[in-house]
Amino acid sequence: MYVVALVMAVASALFYVAGQHQLGSVGADVCQYGSLFCDKPHYMMTGALLAGLWGKFVSMR
Repeated sequence: MYVVALVMAVASALFYVAGQHQLGSVGADVCQYGSLFCDKPHYMMTGALLAGLWGKFVSMR
């Protein structure tokens, strides 16, 4: 679950940068397929936080 949380956090950062138009033509392609996440990248970051918390909750140590 930690890997999923990390991937989602990286994706959130990518969508944030693409939404700010700092990636050039690549950012336009990213926002074409994920326009909701380019407009509101905190949705993806919230999911990453919840995945990390769930991973911590179910870890067996």
